[in-house]
Amino acid sequence: MVELNFKVVSAALLGLAISFGPTTALAQATAAVEIVPASPLEDVGRENTLVLGWSVTSPIGVTNPWAVPGYSSSELNSLMWEPLMYFGIYSDQEIPWLAESIEYTSDDFTSLRIKLNPMAEWSDGVAVTAKDVVFTMEGQLSNNLLTYNADFNQFVESVRAVDDLTVDVQFKIPAPRFKFEVLTMKFDTGMAIVPAHGLENQENINEYAGGTEIPHSGPYDLVAWNQNQKIFNLREDWWAVKAGINDLPDVKRVIVVNLGGQVGQNMDTVAQRLVNNEMDSALDMRSAVISNILAQNPKITTHSGNQSPYGYLDWWPNALWMNTQSGPFADARVRRAVSLAVNRQQINDVLYDGAEVATIFPFPPYPGLQSFVDTPAVQALIEKYEPGKYDLDESAALMTEAGYAKNRDGLWEKDGQTIDSTINGFEGIHSDIVPILVEMLLRAGFDASTNFGTDAFQNMADGAPGLYMFGHGASLKDPFATFNFFNSANAGVEGEPVGAYEFARYSNPEYDEILAEMAPISSDSPEFQDLAAQLMEIYWRDQINVPVIQWLHRIAYNQTYWVNWPTADNVGIGVNGAFWHKTGMLVVSNLKSVQ
Repeated sequence: MVELNFKVVSAALLGLAISFGPTTALAQATAAVEIVPASPLEDVGRENTLVLGWSVTSPIGVTNPWAVPGYSSSELNSLMWEPLMYFGIYSDQEIPWLAESIEYTSDDFTSLRIKLNPMAEWSDGVAVTAKDVVFTMEGQLSNNLLTYNADFNQFVESVRAVDDLTVDVQFKIPAPRFKFEVLTMKFDTGMAIVPAHGLENQENINEYAGGTEIPHSGPYDLVAWNQNQKIFNLREDWWAVKAGINDLPDVKRVIVVNLGGQVGQNMDTVAQRLVNNEMDSALDMRSAVISNILAQNPKITTHSGNQSPYGYLDWWPNALWMNTQSGPFADARVRRAVSLAVNRQQINDVLYDGAEVATIFPFPPYPGLQSFVDTPAVQALIEKYEPGKYDLDESAALMTEAGYAKNRDGLWEKDGQTIDSTINGFEGIHSDIVPILVEMLLRAGFDASTNFGTDAFQNMADGAPGLYMFGHGASLKDPFATFNFFNSANAGVEGEPVGAYEFARYSNPEYDEILAEMAPISSDSPEFQDLAAQLMEIYWRDQINVPVIQWLHRIAYNQTYWVNWPTADNVGIGVNGAFWHKTGMLVVSNLKSVQ
């Protein structure tokens, strides 16, 4: 772990004078090399430096958003890349950025116009123009390695530059959520605009690392990167200052300290560094850790101050997932029996001081989604299916109906086999909840244990026997994006791995048909609400997975050097405080120096 002595930091980065040139392949970035500045970094002082703790696992030098594999927005590359528009979840407002506006130009959501901010510039002084937007969109449309390729192929008919600042998009079919889901950055989603002049001449655009020289629009330049840390310096000619949409950031330098290993490991050490003022923020903490930090350093706060639950509801509700295509969990009765074994009230009492964090929903209760939950149709479904019910007798009855009997160890068994209910998860973030779930499942007769091993995620992707404790993002305004996880296109092929939000491997033509009918309809339509309720019923009827908790971000904000962190009492522009999200640039650029 690097020592955060700022005179030493600069000197330590003078080892190898390597930078990635325009034709450097991504493969070269995976070597154990360093990016170092041509001359020693100026010592800007601790009071001008933001120090953040995160596990940096991407190849050194990969800053190109189209580098596949290798690019990560969560490792503060978001300081370099900006979208057409951001969204503030807590202000429930759009935040225009590279675009002054994005508006649908037809009542049926089949056309859209983008008007760019005329002040927007790349880091090399070249203007951001319609050419860049068209290049970005056509790249997403044609390159099947890019994140939004499927969305563009499903919806986009054509993209056309009307003039230097205007782009028209025509859709094949109504696309009422395209503006929000694809063109707007929030949490971990939303498309960055990339520079045509920086990428169009690359021999292989997906292998180009980007390094320090790639033109970018964000306020920080990558200046150094080794296995211990990643350093960004403020670019004082950032276009957003001249455009009047953001003040010049007080943070002159950002150091991302590599915590090493799996995300969520080494958090006791991280906590001590926060207490010692060596770090200003880091990955979110478990309850016992964050409360201890607050007790030791009065300068540290959280989203909810020093009051429980010490955080905010993230967009990442956690569920027990299972492979619905094979093994015991292919039977919906067994899946329902698992849900009946989960005592959600006990989870609230034991882990969250009585706060209602346990959930029955696969999405967070943000305003638009809460409005859906409050509809008479959904309330009737809750009464009908009782998705939050805890009842070991009813759980046992379902298991008996499914052909299981308890053996002498009190575990459900059929044909001589118990039900492998090992919970695969991640110790750094699940060490509080998973042991409780294991005890609940054992009490209900499931052969449960914990696997926090390095194979946990691969087990989930492979559909291996057992249960998978994992969260998922998606829905923020309406439930469509979450419901879309469970369409048959995401069921995968038995024996082959699937993506992170496709672990259920659920397949149901009835479900798919309703989802397809919803897709072209605006969420404020009564027809949309009716169809969404139908999918909600199938979700609970078939127990596609078992929702357990809404995810809390208990992030420590050290105010020794920096204030104006986004909190419940300081909503500001409305973004959440996770610096690793795509809105992290807005968090960093709006911090204020105590000095």
